[in-house]
Amino acid sequence: MPKISVLFPTYNTKEEHLREAIESVLNQTFSDFEFIVLDDCSPDANVEKVVKSYTDPRIRFYRNERNLGISQTRNKLIDLASGEYLAVMDHDDVSLPERFEKEAAYLDAYPDVGVVSCKAEKFPHGGLTRNPENDKEIKLAMMRSCAITHSACMIRKSVLADNNIRYEEEYSPSEDYALYIRLMSKTKFHNLPEVLFRYRWHADNTSHKQRDKMRAATFALHALVKTEHPALYNEFLLRATHVSRVRLFGFVPVFKVETRGYKTKLYLFEKLLLLSFKRSAKLQEGQ
Repeated sequence: MPKISVLFPTYNTKEEHLREAIESVLNQTFSDFEFIVLDDCSPDANVEKVVKSYTDPRIRFYRNERNLGISQTRNKLIDLASGEYLAVMDHDDVSLPERFEKEAAYLDAYPDVGVVSCKAEKFPHGGLTRNPENDKEIKLAMMRSCAITHSACMIRKSVLADNNIRYEEEYSPSEDYALYIRLMSKTKFHNLPEVLFRYRWHADNTSHKQRDKMRAATFALHALVKTEHPALYNEFLLRATHVSRVRLFGFVPVFKVETRGYKTKLYLFEKLLLLSFKRSAKLQEGQ
């Protein structure tokens, strides 16, 4: 049984992007993995042709008989996997050579951690992801948005199997965020501080093409996280800083109101503190 199963869904992938992604997996310093490619019934047969042009015996190619969508395809990949750890990998991104080695080593060293990811570089335009590293801060950040780069993460398979947690189609294309919300009470998370992954940012990204659907799914997940993790959500609210401004003629900021937890401060011209007061916990809860 391999240590790692690489879960690689494809659909209408550009050949140059697909080859770069595949080769980044095959060039990993950690070699004990199976590479499972599942095509979601692409109308173009080129994906299968490209994948099968590689003769590495670790590659296993499958094709859905009909288009299932990303959540069901990800779940099917999990069912096909035999590895202890699941390395998520999207069809147009790039894993740097030491990604699998370092993520697997972290899961080996910390058996209470079920999900590990890393810092990612966005390309070709540059920039880095800025997610917190430790479990508590990641989970607090999850109250607002997904704080783990999904396509760069490695998941302990037993955590999913033992808790019967799967990707949920109703939350696609934010199925990764939903998965983490379900896992929050079951395991610990960690983000490695090193850049071990390159996330391709282009017009065909799900983030671009399904922006409205993703926004609606994220809104629904905010409601879910409040229900499933009320204590964490309250702590998040207490830590969060909310700022509003009163502008003269709609342009010049005259007053700034800054609220953090129960404390509110009123500033004149952004810097001069005029007033500071603390609301009671009962008043805060009643709002």
